[in-house]
Amino acid sequence: MARSAQAVKKTAVTVGGGALTLAGVVLLVLPGPGFVLVAAGLAVLATQYAWARRPLRRAQREAWRGVDEVGERRSRAVLSVVCAVVLVVLGVLGLVGVGLPLLGAWSGAFLVLSGVFLGAVVAWAHTGRGRRARAGYRARTRRGR
Repeated sequence: MARSAQAVKKTAVTVGGGALTLAGVVLLVLPGPGFVLVAAGLAVLATQYAWARRPLRRAQREAWRGVDEVGERRSRAVLSVVCAVVLVVLGVLGLVGVGLPLLGAWSGAFLVLSGVFLGAVVAWAHTGRGRRARAGYRARTRRGR
């Protein structure tokens, strides 16, 4: 019984993590939070497969580097907020049915989600917790971890 439960769990992780990763890869070229879904898929896969841990660690390093850059430079933070607002506006236009090329309800929803996520990351990077987390990231990278 325990073996079959383990097999079901591994199958569920494989299917779920694979689906998240594939959806993320597709959304890297389409409007949407592609990088986030790739990282989430790798995180799910890393619970069962050792090979997924290495690209997950790289994705985590790149994400932390991006958050650190947005948190350190005010110009990048301002540009990121402007981009987030543009994403949300375009997404809302897609949701209400404005006839822009390649912009429909689904892409509009993903654009809104992407804009909100980007705005939340920028805001978090400038909070006290975000600053402490970024300082921890910098300390870890100096030690070579």
